[in-house]
Amino acid sequence: MTLTLPSATGRGPVVPRGAAPVLDVVIPVYNEERDLGGCVRRLHAQLTATFPYRFRITVADNASTDATLQVAHELAAELPEVTVMHLAEKGRGRALRAAWSASDATVLAYMDVDLSTDLAALAPLVAPLLSGHSDLAIGSRLARGARVVRGPKRELISRGYNLLLRGTLATRFSDAQCGFKAIRADVAARLLPHVTDTGWFFDTELLVLAERTGLRIHEVPVDWTDDPDSRVDIVATALADLRGIARLTRALATGRVPVGQLRAQLGRKPAGLVPQLVRFAMVGIASTLAYLLLFSLLRTGMGAQAANLVALGATAVANTAVNRRFTFGVRGRHGAGRHQFEGLLVFCLGLGLTSGSLAVLNGLTAPGRALELAVLVAANLAATVLRFVLLRGWVFHPRRLRGSNSTASNITERNTQ
Repeated sequence: MTLTLPSATGRGPVVPRGAAPVLDVVIPVYNEERDLGGCVRRLHAQLTATFPYRFRITVADNASTDATLQVAHELAAELPEVTVMHLAEKGRGRALRAAWSASDATVLAYMDVDLSTDLAALAPLVAPLLSGHSDLAIGSRLARGARVVRGPKRELISRGYNLLLRGTLATRFSDAQCGFKAIRADVAARLLPHVTDTGWFFDTELLVLAERTGLRIHEVPVDWTDDPDSRVDIVATALADLRGIARLTRALATGRVPVGQLRAQLGRKPAGLVPQLVRFAMVGIASTLAYLLLFSLLRTGMGAQAANLVALGATAVANTAVNRRFTFGVRGRHGAGRHQFEGLLVFCLGLGLTSGSLAVLNGLTAPGRALELAVLVAANLAATVLRFVLLRGWVFHPRRLRGSNSTASNITERNTQ
């Protein structure tokens, strides 16, 4: 039997249905004729003994030049649940993309052929995906409870890489490169077209995109023993990862990765009220300081109303752009013009509050600079509250964003047909 996943608009336990496999475990290999047989047989025995649904093991051969492909076909003839996919080009990411995209299973997984990760972690890896609790699951050598046997060099490199990801891409998952992961098929279908790496950075790119899209990533602490015969070129892999980080950072910053559209397609809710308030407050504080500094500088050469107009206008555009991306999580150029126009209307209301306050103040008395600034601060606080309410409830309301993203998606589809 297989399992039908919950709809994209919600989570829940899956329902057994159909005849396709529930789980497809992909093993990407390159010149692994010696280890492949033992790995597949051990995995097959583990799944047969512990997994209650239909499963498949897919050997994805990455252009091996030894007898790996022959061994894979022999295993497929011996074990009905084993299938073989051959690729003419190398690349772990390329193999996973091809195997996962072609699979009809409900949950897709992969593991390294050396079985460095104890197979006892396989059931905890897959369970939260079948229950609907999570969208992806990763084995982690750095999570609390993991037991790892490896040399200090690899330990330092692994921890350093994950710290680098936290510093550059603000990731929250603990271990990007552990070769032990699973993903729901519906989620993979949405994310894979936007993951471009074909090598070792594939894992990181997939996880960063999933995290930015608001998907839930479950981490499983694993027992992991380093393979002394590993053929991974550490220097070349590290350089490729650095290039991948730079490329992915640019793609996220420029909106080439449609995070907002994916979030809407997958039905993930936007950030809650409290996180949005905190981020909006941070942007508001920075904007207010910039506004007051600019107003003070301009006030020496022009009247209060003119200085207020220029200072408020200069900071309004930047404020809308930063809130669009940082507070409400909207990226990319699509809809940016409309958002700025509507932000300008909100700005006009703020201008009315601040200008009206100045007019009332100057009509009642001849204020000093300190009193003038104090009144402006109070008026700006009121304008800030109004601005947040209108931005959240109108300009960047989830329903409007979802409709806009659907339109953009339809246009893209028509243009590619």
